[in-house]
Amino acid sequence: MRRLWLCLLLTACPKDGPDPKAQAEGLYLAGTSAYLKGDFTEAHQKFAEVRSLNPADPRLPAAEGEVYLAEVKLDQALLAFQEASKLDGKRATTFSRIGYIQLLKGNRAEATAALDKALVLNPRDFNALEARSEIQLKEGKVDEAIAGYLAAAEAAPELAKGGLVLQAVTELTARGRGDEGLKILEAQAKKGLKSPEVLGELGDRLVAASRLSEARDAYTAAAKLNPRDPTLWELVGELDARLDKPADAEAAFRESLKVKDRGVVHVALARLCQARKDEACLREEVDKALATASGEELRELVDLADLLASVGRKKDAFAMLREIADEQEQKGNPSLQLKVAQLAKEAGDKDAVKTYCANAAAASDGGALKCP
Repeated sequence: MRRLWLCLLLTACPKDGPDPKAQAEGLYLAGTSAYLKGDFTEAHQKFAEVRSLNPADPRLPAAEGEVYLAEVKLDQALLAFQEASKLDGKRATTFSRIGYIQLLKGNRAEATAALDKALVLNPRDFNALEARSEIQLKEGKVDEAIAGYLAAAEAAPELAKGGLVLQAVTELTARGRGDEGLKILEAQAKKGLKSPEVLGELGDRLVAASRLSEARDAYTAAAKLNPRDPTLWELVGELDARLDKPADAEAAFRESLKVKDRGVVHVALARLCQARKDEACLREEVDKALATASGEELRELVDLADLLASVGRKKDAFAMLREIADEQEQKGNPSLQLKVAQLAKEAGDKDAVKTYCANAAAASDGGALKCP
């Protein structure tokens, strides 16, 4: 009785059971977690429970819209984000999502209006900048689109920056403006962009421009940023070999082998052994190349066959490449057929020479061929 009178006097008696708003908050967090895990059914269920407990929660429409968008249910997602925009007209992300969905639905004018609104609210909304650039490309506004992609890259999280830069470079290259693309890649590297994809692309383009030393530096930086890719250190080694730096080349190839033991790298090391006339090293690397060759990459098999031929094992080289050249999908490869014909000649198999020359001729569609 004393407790009842005290409660009445204070008009603040505790209610029995959990607080609905606290429950709703927990469910909202659970729904968000389910969405991030890709469990969209669970996310929808949790958000529905939140709505039943706290229907006025202004976060709900946008949260549900994100789930619908992830499910590619564009109509439901658009309705959800439009509802969210009415509840909070100052959230840039909401308008960015509306613009993106309208773009996916092919409604360019509506997409542009929503994206412009998003960028007024937040000029650094990288999703809106990217989507607007896509629209500008369709409208033939290439320079504006490129500037937009680069602005998006500046504003984006670290993991997204590289893809946006590469998108700008790809669009320029597709329009015959590859030199401008190379300048963008160089500028991004100087700014310190930590993207192995961008640095790898820079390396490729510098090689094409015969700027080997700079390409070597770009591949090295890319390899350090992506320690799981053995091909980057392999590229460094190849360039060091071309730059007449055999010790550096060997070190780079060894780094590649630390990531993955591959036959093609042992072939490269064997070439270094050949160059310095180290017969023991050469034999060791040839054996390792044969032991670790996957047999799945044509480049690897061709390199290995060339190596075997160079050490006097021409019949082995012929047998190896003959097997792959006889596969149906490779009969249309004239350069491979000619290489096998050459190995057949060196192995003394005249009938095979005729067969693979004929295959090469058939695959070349009448092009000029010089059969051995």
